[in-house]
Amino acid sequence: PQLLAKSETPDFCASCHIHESHYEAWFHQGAHRRKACVDCHLPNENMPEHYVWKSIDGMKDLVLFNAGRVPDDIRITEHGRKIVQANCIRCHESTVEMINQERSCTDCHRRIMHKRSGGIETQ
Repeated sequence: PQLLAKSETPDFCASCHIHESHYEAWFHQGAHRRKACVDCHLPNENMPEHYVWKSIDGMKDLVLFNAGRVPDDIRITEHGRKIVQANCIRCHESTVEMINQERSCTDCHRRIMHKRSGGIETQ
């Protein structure tokens, strides 16, 4: 249980140097700095699904890192985009209930993605 809890922390995610810039950007990101990486990047409506994807993504990252095959520019997958979108809606449900949920939150809120440039900076 303690190892599982530790693996849910941003410090654990940032322990792999390839994520340092993402961690630093997140750490200075307004209200979202109170969230853990898994709050956005893993499915959170179903705990068994959460742990299945945590295992899949964690093993993939571990293998790529140890094989020296991590790309310089890490991009989110289409599956990852869907998870992030669902988590935006889950956390901000009362705010977004009246808007078109067919659009991606990051269409407007681009800087929310680890402070990437462009879009509207949100607080």
